[in-house]
Amino acid sequence: MNLIYLDEVHSTNQYLHELLLREKCEEGTCVQTRFQTAGRGQQGNSWESEAGKNLTFSLVLYPEFLSAAEQFILSQMVSLGIKEALDHYMEGVSVKWPNDIYWHEKKIAGILIENSLMGSHIEHTVIGIGLNVNQEKFISNAPNPISMKQISNKEFNLEALLNEVLQSIFTQYLKLIQDEADDIRFRYLNSLYRRDGFHKYADANGEFMARIENVSKTGRLCLITDSGEQREYYFKEVSFV
Repeated sequence: MNLIYLDEVHSTNQYLHELLLREKCEEGTCVQTRFQTAGRGQQGNSWESEAGKNLTFSLVLYPEFLSAAEQFILSQMVSLGIKEALDHYMEGVSVKWPNDIYWHEKKIAGILIENSLMGSHIEHTVIGIGLNVNQEKFISNAPNPISMKQISNKEFNLEALLNEVLQSIFTQYLKLIQDEADDIRFRYLNSLYRRDGFHKYADANGEFMARIENVSKTGRLCLITDSGEQREYYFKEVSFV
């Protein structure tokens, strides 16, 4: 694995995209930074991370065997990799659909996946990850951040933790290469936040009670309401209440 360490950068995803315009990096190349001045989350949201306290990094993969229609499996794969790495340190970790990592009701990690397509297949994918590790106070208006140190009252070695998370992601990626996508989907579904029972959701028509039935191959969340109606949503079409 090729690791590029930067003291400060605008965005590790952006840096890696710009690097890929100049050269084809080794698969698994990882760009890590002590401080990211403009970290991004899904839908352009910002990501708060105190300098030197957390893991902020991006990696590149070349899943050319996947069609564009199958790209959601990458989100499932990465989510599982992070979740299962954190399972070694704490209980109560889940994946909030589509790919936020939660500890109980609080967000501990975020993922931003940007795919480059060639025809109907994926040419490469840049995966950005922010994991709250040793930060003790959050000052942004993010509603529910938490760090590993806040949970455990322990300081973590960032280099060792990065290696563990990457190894866990690469383990899932190998399963994908070996045509074990169904196993990844199954474990992802059973790792979901609010997986069991009925919970409150909201869509354009208001709030309702539902339980998670499934997640489609294209990433739609499939819910069953308390009245037995089946509903399906893409990201941002429904929210957890």
